[in-house]
Amino acid sequence: MAVVISIDAGTTGVRALAVRENSKIAKLAYREFTQHFPKPGWVEHDVEEIWAAIKEVIAEVVADLDEEVSCIGITNQRETVVAWDRRTGLPLHRAIVWQDRRTAALCDRLGAEGHLDMVRKTTGLVLDPYFSGSKFGWLLTEGGVANDENLALGTIDSWLIWKLTDGAAHVTEPSNASRTMLFDINKMAWSPEMADMLGVPIGALPEVRPTSGRFASTANTTAVGAGVPISGVAGDQQAALFGQACFDPGMTKNTYGTGSFLLMNVGSTCPEPVDGLLTTVAWTLGEDQTPTYAYEGAIFVTGAAIQWLRDGLGIISEASEIGPLAASVEDTGDVYLVPAFAGLGSPHWDPYARGTLIGITRGTGRAELARAVVESMAYQVRDVVEAMSQASGQPPSELRVDGGASVMELLLQLQADQLGVPVTRPKNEEATALGAAYLAGLAEGVWASTDDVVAAWGADITVQPDSDRTQADANYDRWKVAVNRSRGWVPEED
Repeated sequence: MAVVISIDAGTTGVRALAVRENSKIAKLAYREFTQHFPKPGWVEHDVEEIWAAIKEVIAEVVADLDEEVSCIGITNQRETVVAWDRRTGLPLHRAIVWQDRRTAALCDRLGAEGHLDMVRKTTGLVLDPYFSGSKFGWLLTEGGVANDENLALGTIDSWLIWKLTDGAAHVTEPSNASRTMLFDINKMAWSPEMADMLGVPIGALPEVRPTSGRFASTANTTAVGAGVPISGVAGDQQAALFGQACFDPGMTKNTYGTGSFLLMNVGSTCPEPVDGLLTTVAWTLGEDQTPTYAYEGAIFVTGAAIQWLRDGLGIISEASEIGPLAASVEDTGDVYLVPAFAGLGSPHWDPYARGTLIGITRGTGRAELARAVVESMAYQVRDVVEAMSQASGQPPSELRVDGGASVMELLLQLQADQLGVPVTRPKNEEATALGAAYLAGLAEGVWASTDDVVAAWGADITVQPDSDRTQADANYDRWKVAVNRSRGWVPEED
């Protein structure tokens, strides 16, 4: 039986999974890596540490396999940027992570100069430090990275392919490229105008290849050995949309990860920009490589708030404690947490918002704080769904969910009640890694078509909403008040 290795390079850790032809996971290995916070609002990763962790998880998975590896798929944290030297393969700076806000003033200035309309129409994005382009620009100016013929710039997928091939391939694909603020999603190519605006040399960027197709073959740099094709690559949220079998326009998924990312398949025609939402490339597939587009709402902090309870406040010792603790009380006692630790994403796009905990009384305890964190996830998703429903003209009839926090049935019930639609968790919760495996396996004939993906998908649980929306709507109204209190907290930089 064929085995596909899926590499899932996330924001706080990396995983490798062996996926069999029947879509069953034969083996999984995971490693966390260090988060660096050199200044308030700055977030960095050591990409050599990430690469070392990737090698470890691949070695752990391959050691237990009897079957030959047919191909490799990669999915990754998006927007995080890497600069390295083509001669040595060594990074020239720590990676600047998607959560990083250091370029907020630059984005403000570009907006004041009237560039937002071009950004929206060309890239489908907004002027926000979340995206890669301004981070690349910072590296080449204040970051001290030299712009010369040896410079390579890329997102995490490009870095990993470079390392897996020992420098033989500097490539990416549209789902990742479309998150850089440098990619024209209409022409499906790097935009000279955007690159010039942000001061980024196009020659240093990777070649854009189809999402599903052979990118390159491995060198002998990991335990998987040489000659294994790398045949599917996608940003983590697009990979999850694929793994959730959301192939028809209108189908919608949400991933509860470090942040939460809601994507709706909107078909093969690139829609006009919509306030509060992003337009992104989901994937390119098929012989003609026609792009599939998606609306996206990007929520910066959901699971990261659980980590904050654990690591910052010591309210829990393990992330798994959050669900039972939150469920131990009926409500928060009118306490709301707006986890704008890195500003607010969709639909507000306020980099100057900051985390706000409001409504605390002497009766507020650990359980109320835990429940406020869980409820904030559901409220933020509703913020995005309401904007998405208005933009598309129709609300989703179902929300498919995945990610670590989707194991909490309390969260699923809160989410269903807030949206007024069923919320479904799949039998296999590894939608992101499966999406990357499917994209690679489709290119190499492991799976014949997306019909095989649809057949493999199945529901584990579907939670129905409460028919009475009164309390859910009242709570959501209070949430909106709390969000307004969080906004504009940090003084805008000159």
